[in-house]
Amino acid sequence: MNQQSSTAPRRIGLLGGSFDPIHCAHLQLAQSACGELALDAVWFIPAGQPWQRDTLAASPQQRWDMVNLAIDGLPGLHASDIELKRDGPSYTIDTVRELRAAHPTTAFTFILGADQLRNLPTWNGWDDIAAQVDLAAARRPGYADIAPPELLAALAAHGHRLHRLDMAEIDLSATRVRERMALGKSLAGLVPAAVAHYIDQHRLYQH
Repeated sequence: MNQQSSTAPRRIGLLGGSFDPIHCAHLQLAQSACGELALDAVWFIPAGQPWQRDTLAASPQQRWDMVNLAIDGLPGLHASDIELKRDGPSYTIDTVRELRAAHPTTAFTFILGADQLRNLPTWNGWDDIAAQVDLAAARRPGYADIAPPELLAALAAHGHRLHRLDMAEIDLSATRVRERMALGKSLAGLVPAAVAHYIDQHRLYQH
């Protein structure tokens, strides 16, 4: 989906990440947010150069391909290449500002896990993020569901809120997927079949 479309739905969830690779927990998170928050759609936004992550194993094009394969045919799930087209490190605040400027009448909700929620005040421009979008947080195994007080205060000051997603914790990560692939183990149930085929076809994560 072209994020610059003038026909963008009114309530949009934003799910960013390296997606190295995208996996089934990402899809469940997006679908849960869509249903619980009555969103018109969720946009998957692969990061171009994640500023808090080591070098990624798959290329930007490969990660973009896998996201599109994963969401193909799933209602309400779309992909945006807004960060892949931007030079330099990928900062969420730049994406939020660009999307708000392009879609001034759309209400955006940024979707994240409990681990990211706890660390959000370390992000570049975190207070401006809180000033422009709602947040929706999902539980993550091993992470306390705690929102920093300064983040809650910043959201409230601008009429935004934190939504707690009522989805079960899923013990699945891209790291686990890469580790299983490196060991030659099956990815069944961890990633969509089309993504597993793509990973095998392109010999990703084998070393």
